[in-house]
Amino acid sequence: MSRKKFILSHGATCKNWTWSWSFINDEQKIIIFGAWDRYTDGNTTLILSEDWSIDTRGKKALGYDQSREHIRLIEEEGYQLMTFPLIYSNSNRDKAGIGPAKIKGFEKTLTKKSLTHIAGCWYATDSVIKDTLPEEVIEPNEYLEGVSKTIFVNSFERNAKARAACIAYHGSTCKVCDFDFKEIYGDIGEGFIHVHHLVPLADIQKEYIVDPINDLVPVCPNCHAMIHRTQPPLTISQLRKHIELSSGI
Repeated sequence: MSRKKFILSHGATCKNWTWSWSFINDEQKIIIFGAWDRYTDGNTTLILSEDWSIDTRGKKALGYDQSREHIRLIEEEGYQLMTFPLIYSNSNRDKAGIGPAKIKGFEKTLTKKSLTHIAGCWYATDSVIKDTLPEEVIEPNEYLEGVSKTIFVNSFERNAKARAACIAYHGSTCKVCDFDFKEIYGDIGEGFIHVHHLVPLADIQKEYIVDPINDLVPVCPNCHAMIHRTQPPLTISQLRKHIELSSGI
């Protein structure tokens, strides 16, 4: 069964079967999104981001406005969100990563989901976003001296010297919420902070050279945990924006 036949079998349709990634059944008030495996972590999938309004070629993404309207119907008109798993392939993309996504396959199952909006991103989830705690492994591997102060680490280690170099440059105040442990806890809190990899080590899956100034950033444990509540992880600016919107700043 093709994706089109699968969607039609559930009474849903779209504006264009080539570029649509969300579908609507007006009669039953159902919105269906494809849930890409590359954006899925446990029970949570990123189904729409404001960044997706522009495609990899720098042009307006044809399906974005339709999907944004479908999100509005869920948020404001009480439509039920449902998803089905999609398997991603980058075979249509060139070496620079430019080109449309390709569906390698999909599962013919629909699952009811709740919608969560975080700083310009919308997630399909099972009511509660999965708890994902970022670990802080501090066992060192090798530190390469030089002007750029780069560190050689692998995907299973967080280098202690890389952490120290990051804090020496950026300080130990959280880059998201400005929390300073020393201000609250005194001497026992001096220098304490988590270090966040802007490119998750799990995504790299190989040995690489990391720049502690440009690749690492200090964040408090609370913000670090919130960053990793989604897949892909939130950016520093996204979480800052979410805090501002939530607090009414």
